[in-house]
Amino acid sequence: MKVRSSLRALKRKADSIVVRRRGKLFVLNKSDRRQKARQG
Repeated sequence: MKVRSSLRALKRKADSIVVRRRGKLFVLNKSDRRQKARQG
């Protein structure tokens, strides 16, 4: 999982969802499981 300052590029990909957990933003992708990122 990558920690990024901007999640804009990752959240534009197909099947990606933006989730807020424990005060952090996560981007997860159902079709490509390797596309994960955290912000904050």
